[in-house]
Amino acid sequence: MSGDTTAVVSGNLITRTGRGVRIVVTLVCLLASVPAVVGAGATSAHAAAGTKTSTQTAPVSRVSIRTRAVRLAASRAGMPYRYGAEGPSAFDCSGLVAWVYNSKLGRHLPRTSSAQYGASRHIRKRDIRRADLVFFTSGGSVYHVGIYAGRHRIWHAPYSGASVRKERIWTTSWRAGRVLR
Repeated sequence: MSGDTTAVVSGNLITRTGRGVRIVVTLVCLLASVPAVVGAGATSAHAAAGTKTSTQTAPVSRVSIRTRAVRLAASRAGMPYRYGAEGPSAFDCSGLVAWVYNSKLGRHLPRTSSAQYGASRHIRKRDIRRADLVFFTSGGSVYHVGIYAGRHRIWHAPYSGASVRKERIWTTSWRAGRVLR
């Protein structure tokens, strides 16, 4: 079968024979490394058979942990506020933060907004990044927390009768805390 070529392109294994016949097999891969392994296996198998091969894989996009945190908070949009609730179907403000960081990202934050502030690394407001925590204060005490979504907005569970939502920061009485690097 000299003249046969095989390539992995965009997740498809394509074989062209010397007679112009084209065979396409779609590969389903769950791990980023699988296309390279399949391509490498095809290369060595076809090298032994004397056929030409080439391997191309699409770049794998990796989602940052910060993006994951914001997406997790957003995934709870519309879930009702309930005092003391920590999800997955109802939340209070610190319960939403705990659900995202403790349950889904493997961090270890305390349960209340005040304790979460104490456990976070305090940063300047101008240094805030997506997925940092926004702590609202009154008289020097923390009373509310949300997850920073960028553009002066947070994801939070605001109050009884409301649902988890993204909202603009409504006051200047807030502090920033960092849990992620």
